[in-house]
Amino acid sequence: MAQIKVLAFAGSLRQGSLNKKLVKQAAKGAEAAGAQVTYIDLRDFNIPVYDGDLEEKVVQPEGGFRLKKLFDEHDGFLLSTPEYNSSIPGALKNVIDWLSRQVEGERVYQQFEGKVCVLMSASPGAFGAVRSATTTRAILSHIQTIVIPPSVNLPHADQAFSEDGTLKDPKMQARVEKLGRQLVEFIAQSKK
Repeated sequence: MAQIKVLAFAGSLRQGSLNKKLVKQAAKGAEAAGAQVTYIDLRDFNIPVYDGDLEEKVVQPEGGFRLKKLFDEHDGFLLSTPEYNSSIPGALKNVIDWLSRQVEGERVYQQFEGKVCVLMSASPGAFGAVRSATTTRAILSHIQTIVIPPSVNLPHADQAFSEDGTLKDPKMQARVEKLGRQLVEFIAQSKK
């Protein structure tokens, strides 16, 4: 069987994002399970706000084409999202909106259909961005992504990380790394 490839990213653009830290810890578990993990920062793709008029002119922004290629090349993804005003961050929704636009030669939802996702969320608040995660799960499920049930919603995330980026609580660190392993195991099972 070919090596499993996992795309890891956060729904935040902020350089010091707690969700970027969290997804990197889950990526350790996926790597330990034998997956090739590609970590990306959505900021690097410079995708404009979705606009139907712009889509008519450019079909897809250059960064969108690069992201589509990455999504096509990977079997699944680790995603950690913050919560803005009790919902999904605009940057993440914007990426989903652009990538879900079908271009010539593609199937509908090609970059999401049948891909497997593990979803996490983190915030400084007491709920760990659970509302954003719930909304993100619904959106991804609608566009044919298999969002597996295990997840982590990390509350008080501003106090949860050590200097080296790992979680201070060893049980939580193990739980987050386990998410990465579970993603790889689910993908491996589905390829049999």
